[in-house]
Amino acid sequence: MGKRLSMTSCGCALALWGAACLVVSPLTHTFGFGSIRVGLVGTARAQTVPKSLEEGGSDAAMKVRKNNWTVGVAGGQLSGTYMTFANELAEVLDDGDNLRVIPIVTYGAASNLDDLLYLRNVDVAVTQADVFEYFRTQRKISNLEYRINYIIRLPVSEMHVLARADIKSIEDLRGKKVSFGPAGSASSLTGTIVFQRLGVQVEQVLYDNPTALQKLKTGELAALVRVIGKPIDFFAKIPVNSGLHFVPIPFSKTFADYYTVGELTSKEYPTLVSEGQSVDTIATPAVLAVFNWSKGNDRYRRIERFVEGLFTKWDKFREPPRHPKWRDVNLAATVPGWTRWSVAEEILRRIRPKDAVDPQVASSDFSTYLKDKGSAAANFTQEQRETLFREFLQWQEKKRNSAQR
Repeated sequence: MGKRLSMTSCGCALALWGAACLVVSPLTHTFGFGSIRVGLVGTARAQTVPKSLEEGGSDAAMKVRKNNWTVGVAGGQLSGTYMTFANELAEVLDDGDNLRVIPIVTYGAASNLDDLLYLRNVDVAVTQADVFEYFRTQRKISNLEYRINYIIRLPVSEMHVLARADIKSIEDLRGKKVSFGPAGSASSLTGTIVFQRLGVQVEQVLYDNPTALQKLKTGELAALVRVIGKPIDFFAKIPVNSGLHFVPIPFSKTFADYYTVGELTSKEYPTLVSEGQSVDTIATPAVLAVFNWSKGNDRYRRIERFVEGLFTKWDKFREPPRHPKWRDVNLAATVPGWTRWSVAEEILRRIRPKDAVDPQVASSDFSTYLKDKGSAAANFTQEQRETLFREFLQWQEKKRNSAQR
């Protein structure tokens, strides 16, 4: 019995030793114990941590630093073109503590104007020309023309009316259930205005777009409306033979005030438009709007830096992988009924000094810069002058930075 106990004890000891070896063995490889030695962890250090994360300070100092140069931009729905614009404004213009652009997901272009007027820390918003007019004439917002200005006119946004195969025209939707997107979206206002002007009464519902698409597929909806800059994956990713298509909206003088001609082509939406074909629609100009803070206001100086950065770095918006619609922007384009913000207007005056009525309006520094470029500068196109002025701003910034050293 004693021998058995001894043997059993020995067996247990061997088993424990074996288990210990199994545990220790991987540790010797992982952590450098035994013959490999401890040292691997010490040499496998992380790469350099970004300076912005390393820097610290008191809570009060950090709060000031983090909030000093922030600009809030109301974009739109997460999957929309306007939110893409807001996000890319942040990506291009971000300059650490010198300028931080915060893109904000919102209900859409219609509610963005409300946000710009009333929501704290919203300084800039992507909205539309017809939204402004609705707020002015129907909502009757006091002093709207003074309180809200624009920086630049953005590309147009096309009205997409997606319907089942049995719907051939807008008239076919009369009395049927149509989703105009969530309340506050561009389509909830622009889509409603368009149907009203066409005199087509429908059963209006306000579903979010993914829900509306699902209900359209099951036949619970006759159509969905979305006003957004093309192309957009929401439509482009609809599979072929889905039984869905775009309904045409012919342009007429009914829409001549705030709208323009648009089209949806097979190049943009190959699964919804037949090859080589296009579908007529209407479009509305989008606007990069700004709250008109008084000149001495803290928010004013932030937006001033934002606008200077926008013009200085404009070329970066026209390069891949930025949204292709940036390349459609004409910086000098105006928006009827709107006033361009004074800082943006001044920058544009410097771009085109030869067009200024008062020669003192033109920047003398820029005039000197043009002279340095030679006589050929006098024959530059507007686009060439814009490019040259952005180079001038960059040169001026480098000159200022050198003087500060």
